[in-house]
Amino acid sequence: MSNKEKILQQCNRWCENTLMETLDIQFIDAGDGFLKASMPVNSRVHQPMGLLHGGASAALAESVGSAASMMYADPETEEVRGIELSLNHVKAKREGMIFGTAQILHKGRTVHLWEIKIVDEQDNLVSHCKLTNIVLPKKP
Repeated sequence: MSNKEKILQQCNRWCENTLMETLDIQFIDAGDGFLKASMPVNSRVHQPMGLLHGGASAALAESVGSAASMMYADPETEEVRGIELSLNHVKAKREGMIFGTAQILHKGRTVHLWEIKIVDEQDNLVSHCKLTNIVLPKKP
């Protein structure tokens, strides 16, 4: 099994019994400095006007960015926490799929800064996000 396959398998395993599983977030691609996930847009993630809820986009962004930080952490001894998330929603979406790709901007020993672009099937930008994570020692 390739390193990419191991990363995707681990990220998808972390989703079991979580919000990510509820929203059907799937990790689909990984590489040097990036991680990508998909999420279907349907009534489960709509706001009352029938559009993608900004909170669902935020959940996708934080999920993919936090999992991406775990690519640089030791899951046996370290945990990742999101400490700041900022999003700009630029395009409405009613149905289909969206894809969030986290790209590392800064990788320090304890602080990671990620840019997450959420796009639709035609690669149109839906949301632009910035996530700051902190890497902490795992508590026993």
